[in-house]
Amino acid sequence: RVPRTWYIVGRMSSDPRWQAPQSEFLVPFDGSFRVAEAPTGPPAPVDKTGLRAQRRERTGAIGELQKKLYADDRYSALFVFQAMDAGGKDSTIRSVFTGVNPAGFQVSSFKAPSDEELDHDFLWRIAQQLPERGRIGVFNRSHYEEVLVVRVHPEFLEGQRLPRVDLESIWQERFESIRSFEKHLADNGTIIVKFFLNVSLAQQKHRFLRRIDKPSKNWKFNAGDIEERELWPKYMHAFEEALNATSRPWAPWYAIPADSKPYMRMQVARIVQETLESLGVDFPKIDEAAKAALLECRALLEKQ
Repeated sequence: RVPRTWYIVGRMSSDPRWQAPQSEFLVPFDGSFRVAEAPTGPPAPVDKTGLRAQRRERTGAIGELQKKLYADDRYSALFVFQAMDAGGKDSTIRSVFTGVNPAGFQVSSFKAPSDEELDHDFLWRIAQQLPERGRIGVFNRSHYEEVLVVRVHPEFLEGQRLPRVDLESIWQERFESIRSFEKHLADNGTIIVKFFLNVSLAQQKHRFLRRIDKPSKNWKFNAGDIEERELWPKYMHAFEEALNATSRPWAPWYAIPADSKPYMRMQVARIVQETLESLGVDFPKIDEAAKAALLECRALLEKQ
């Protein structure tokens, strides 16, 4: 039996120095991002119907590109989503990736770590959920919780059984660990793109009120969310520090305005589509000998 790898010829090559898609929302790599200056809404009034049509078109293209990514089997793609509560993570993931084949797609959500996870370093549980080559992975929250929520609530460190805790240095140490971890993944074929869905405090309030007023959304509301709103400045500081420390050419952040969900979803879909397109993946080609073998197999099947 001829090994499958003998059949494959002429794989499309791509520049190993993968570059992030251009966008006005790309977080600079020089540490100059300021969350207070980042927009939370579209630059102009939006045509919601038109945006939804654009997003559906891009979603269809993402589905086709995922098939090629899966067949090419050299890269994996990891899309990370972080936001404040009611930022729109769940609905954006559902909208943007609705056209992909579940066989080559996975979503991982990270909540409070388990006892087993606490017996390892903070990146251990993340590594368990990384997508294999040929697959798209989505993180709905991620390792960044350890420099966002935990930074705002440093008391959480008490349960992590760390050998030492120095609040003056731990966040920079974790940024260094994250940068090294993501660089290692990128060097080995994982394309990493990270989205900060930047919702305003006023829009978050509006969405919380909707969760209270609409029975079908009551289950989403948590009274503790009200207390967390009081910590908004601390969260914004944590986001700004994290994005500046970890937005790099091999693992860029995008601060997407999130007050308008149609606009946000279209922007995310555009970046996802352009990311996959930039890889140059395609269905493997077969050589002439393999084509002849296929014709022989066809003839045998027709005789059966």
